[in-house]
Amino acid sequence: MSEHKAENKGKGIWALPGLRAFAPPAETPLEERVTNASEVVPWNLPGTQLRTKVSKAARGFYAPAGVGAPTSTRQAEILNTALIGPPTGTKGVVIGRDVLSRTSIAHDPVTAYNSTPREVSSPNTIVMGDVGSGKSSFVKTACVLRPLLLHNRRAVIFDKKDQAGEGEYSNVVRRYGYEPIRFTADGTGTRLNLMDPMIARGTGVKGQSRLLNIITRLGRGDQSLNEWEEEALRAALYDTVAQHEGGRTPVLADVLPNLGVVDPHRYASLSPEARDKLHQAGLSVRWTLNGLLDEYAGLLDGETSSEVDLTGKLTSFDISQLPDDGPAVPVVMAIGNMWMLGRLRTERGWATTVVYEEGWHMIGGPSAQLIKSNQKLSRGLGISNVFVMHKGTDIPRDSPGITIIQEAQSIHVFRQGRPEDAQWCQETFGFAPETAQTIEKLRDGHYIFKYGSHPETHVQHIRSQWEIDVTNTDEALAAAAGRE
Repeated sequence: MSEHKAENKGKGIWALPGLRAFAPPAETPLEERVTNASEVVPWNLPGTQLRTKVSKAARGFYAPAGVGAPTSTRQAEILNTALIGPPTGTKGVVIGRDVLSRTSIAHDPVTAYNSTPREVSSPNTIVMGDVGSGKSSFVKTACVLRPLLLHNRRAVIFDKKDQAGEGEYSNVVRRYGYEPIRFTADGTGTRLNLMDPMIARGTGVKGQSRLLNIITRLGRGDQSLNEWEEEALRAALYDTVAQHEGGRTPVLADVLPNLGVVDPHRYASLSPEARDKLHQAGLSVRWTLNGLLDEYAGLLDGETSSEVDLTGKLTSFDISQLPDDGPAVPVVMAIGNMWMLGRLRTERGWATTVVYEEGWHMIGGPSAQLIKSNQKLSRGLGISNVFVMHKGTDIPRDSPGITIIQEAQSIHVFRQGRPEDAQWCQETFGFAPETAQTIEKLRDGHYIFKYGSHPETHVQHIRSQWEIDVTNTDEALAAAAGRE
């Protein structure tokens, strides 16, 4: 018989011989509970609530008052650290599901940039991956359609991927009640004017001069202009603007006659040899621009078409029918970008997501200088650039495009099958060393996501049935399979 039960002998009913064995334990006096400080004793530990009825307590019923779990759900989260510290918060839009914890991943570059404190220092986004890895469907849903549900949001897409003779975003734009802005090289599409006053409204005449410089360089196959050619082009631009002040809008063809003309008053201090060199430099630029106008008649040879506007929540510059070889695609992207800056300057209060499909045209060549020089203006106008590309190894390490990539704060890397491409992503975006092997083996629709200073997360992109119908990019292949 235990010591406690012995203490109950001779007390009341428990004094009867048959009940002594069932006597309940007596409470240990407080003075007897003095133990070693390092000893763990049960009466010093928190426990469940005991029954409060004296009659049941007297008969030894010290079980908990109610049947329940030994802990709460909130307390049990300590067993799953992914629930305690989810990879993202709930701001923005849902962009996928964390593969490890199965929790939702929410992010929006504009929301993150405008939050207090800021979660990202730049609203620009990089989406990279092999063909067929799922990046196009992701961009359509997570970067375009879902953010349109937020207040004062709109999207502009430079649509390069051909789908049944037009850009892949064409049907999506039509669902919002608008028509894509279609560009062609044969003169049957839309025109963009390099001299459009909307461009000067956004970045001034200096910005217009930079644009002409970039367009000339693109026409030369990325060959830079020397200082004499830059001066000749700048002088011709200023003369053209002055000649048409108060009159009609000048066009690129109006600039050509002024290239090679040396104003004797402006350059009176130059020697005859220097003036002749400037004359020759102007003629060199004239031949380049004349060749562009001749090759792309109807694309650059007039005022900007009236259908070029940003009145809708979703605008598509359909460049899918422009040739892949040659400067047509980057030229339209560069002019469209500068025109858009001027247009948005008159419409404050909107946040605009600008998607560049085949984004290496903008950050892999001379157009990267425009993006880089206009970064501050773009942020002030609420622009979030999304550059979509296959791989980064094609971009020279000393290119301004590398700086743009490194400054982007929202990174989505889909499968990169080649080890050197996966390694490039790991080094450029600061992923963990072992992430390179993960990138090589990502399944379709899976990607590595990183924003700000947060570590990377393996995410699965999930679409609703409606989004699948809208973002399907394999209609031509599906139709062909149906005919077999």
